[in-house]
Amino acid sequence: MSKIRYLLDENVNPILRGALISRDSDMTVWQVGMLGAPKFGTTDAEILVWCEENQFILLTHNRKSMPVHLQEHLAQNHHANGIFILNENMTVGETVDELLLIASASELEEYLDLILYLPLT
Repeated sequence: MSKIRYLLDENVNPILRGALISRDSDMTVWQVGMLGAPKFGTTDAEILVWCEENQFILLTHNRKSMPVHLQEHLAQNHHANGIFILNENMTVGETVDELLLIASASELEEYLDLILYLPLT
C-alpha cells in the first residue's frame, strides 16, 4: 500500500499546493515546473508517464482532453495512479478538505487507472 502524493499540473493555482502543505506538512505535493517534477510545457502524455513512474496522482482542471490522454496511456499498456479533475466551483478550502480526506482515508492503489471528478463525496 502506498501513501498518496499529488502532482498539480501547471495550470493549477499554486495556492492549492501551499494550502495543502500548510494543513499537512508531511504531505508530498509537487507542481509541474518544480525541481524534480516535469518541466513547464511537458505534454499531458509525458506527465502521465512521469506520474506512473513516480507514483503520483495528477490534479488538473483539464476536463476535455485528459480522459482521451488517459485512454491512450492505458492503450499503450501503461497505468495511471489516478487523475483527479478539480472542480472550479469549489473554494480552495473545500478542495483542500476533499484532498486531505482522500489522502487520509485511502491508498494510492484505490485510484489505479481511474479518472475522478471532485468532489468525490
